[in-house]
Amino acid sequence: MPYLVMERTFDEPMSDVDLARMGERLGPCLQDHSVQWLRSYLSNDRRRMICTFQAADAESVRMAYRTAGYPFEKVWPAMVLPTDEGLAPPPS
Repeated sequence: MPYLVMERTFDEPMSDVDLARMGERLGPCLQDHSVQWLRSYLSNDRRRMICTFQAADAESVRMAYRTAGYPFEKVWPAMVLPTDEGLAPPPS
């Protein structure tokens, strides 16, 4: 199943409560659109987020976010580069 990346920004820094509320609201919508959440990255200033998913296509992720009522800037297909082939740097 393809990997997808979702990018979004927030006007105000996200609190832990905001993040938990978003997960509770978004979870059922992801499931309804057959989207599997993999990981999220929140910037240190808590105003930008990137999430990775597996889904049939980018539109499935977009529809899940729209159904939950959450905006996003971009959703795009991605590939995971294997570290054993030297394509990704080792963790420092």
